[in-house]
Amino acid sequence: MSPPKYVDLMVLAAALAVFLLGGLPMLGFAAAAAAWLAQRGIQTLAARHASRELAAGERQRAMATIATTTLGRVWLMATAVLLVGLAEREAGLAAGVLVAVLFTVSIAAQGIAHLFEEPEAGKA
Repeated sequence: MSPPKYVDLMVLAAALAVFLLGGLPMLGFAAAAAAWLAQRGIQTLAARHASRELAAGERQRAMATIATTTLGRVWLMATAVLLVGLAEREAGLAAGVLVAVLFTVSIAAQGIAHLFEEPEAGKA
């Protein structure tokens, strides 16, 4: 059984409870959650676009799409944390920790999902 595709979103939902019960700055949660959901949308659109390019035989364009959007998503998250940190220092720290946890969970889930993927026909 592969891990849930949306495990990072489940962690984000659980983080809301932690922020509420722990009295952590909700500005930090709101900024991190908004930026995370935006980057997830960008990731989904980029993956669809790259799949279409691969199907058309445009491997370099597909890789460029993935590379560009990956860097853009990281910059989006870093900018959100920086801006909220400038507005309120503790909220920035809370947002930064939440984003780090979400990235860690997301990357780990993607790696585990890759291990459980069925190989495509014709590939070893």
